Amino acid sequence: MKLKLIAAFAFVTSLIPYVYAQQQQQPYAINQGYQDPKHRSFKIFQFPADQIPRIDGNTDDWKMVPDSFAVGMDQLTDDNKFHDKPDLKDMDVKVKVGWVKGENKLYFLYEAYDNYWDFSLPDLHNDIFEVVVDADRSGGTFIDELHPNKDVSKWDAYFSYHGVHAQNYHIFTPAVNKDWCMVWGSQPWIKKLPYANAAYKYNFKPGESGKLVLEFFITPFDYAGSEGPVRAVESNLYENKIISLCWAVLDYDDVNDKSKQSFWNLSSQHKMYGNADFMLPFKLMPLDDRFKKPIEAAWSFKVVDMNRRVVAFIDESEGRVNTWHWDFGDGTTSTEQYPYHQYKNAGKYVVILDIEGPAGKSRLSKVWDVAVK
Repeated sequence: MKLKLIAAFAFVTSLIPYVYAQQQQQPYAINQGYQDPKHRSFKIFQFPADQIPRIDGNTDDWKMVPDSFAVGMDQLTDDNKFHDKPDLKDMDVKVKVGWVKGENKLYFLYEAYDNYWDFSLPDLHNDIFEVVVDADRSGGTFIDELHPNKDVSKWDAYFSYHGVHAQNYHIFTPAVNKDWCMVWGSQPWIKKLPYANAAYKYNFKPGESGKLVLEFFITPFDYAGSEGPVRAVESNLYENKIISLCWAVLDYDDVNDKSKQSFWNLSSQHKMYGNADFMLPFKLMPLDDRFKKPIEAAWSFKVVDMNRRVVAFIDESEGRVNTWHWDFGDGTTSTEQYPYHQYKNAGKYVVILDIEGPAGKSRLSKVWDVAVK
């Protein structure tokens, strides 16, 4: 019986690397509750780890991003019905979104021309780039006025619910004598470093025309409470994952008339600002081939059972690989792609993965990362 249990345990644990690897390659299913009438989806560009955009309002870091990643005015609709279609002489906007593998951040480049920039008042009356994100696609409403339980008081709904599982950023374009954005929710801490940062570049005064460059990053959260980051859960971003994302451009054209506000919406549903079901799918793209090495060894591991010193090893190598050779650091080896290994003795080990393929060989050694007791 004992041998059978050990064999069963070995079989189950041997599946862990495979399942994990498969999960890492599979995008989330797109919410079936709402279907965009144009069946649109968008892409998020992956920046190489050594070329992360610097938040300085300079567009040079974004020159590597193809135009196919840009979302322009042709995708936006004025919900307030002031314009039947975009007039690029009035407002012209282009947005690119990026990410970096290993970070849970979304980078944005917002380039906009406006024939009348409205930003002289200290309140919410301001030209705004409104961004909403639900990175784990939990969906549903996320603002107090749309709380599903109507017996919850307004303020209880605000502090326990508003912006918690999806977030809304009202980004002032530009922000003068005010913070760079208003987080619509009870968690203003998410707009500060290390969770967010922004920079502008423009040369115009209120009421004038001109071009604005806004560069910023935000951190999406599966849970972001009013109590601060102590219980916060960042959204996990990885290749091929699909997240829910949307935005709108709020364009005022008369400081004296607050009714003259265009609401250029990426979604076909006006209330996307408070209902994550109405956001759109954006895919976190893999790294472009031009930034990849022909072959590169990479791996991670998970201690499956510390008491029995069982460790699962996960191959994450890039390129076409024909053979794998693992040296577990205790005198034993494996040629499996996703091996598991039981160490006989406690210790800190040097583990080496050697791979080989048509493009050559590659090795990655990790010193004392793998430790069991």
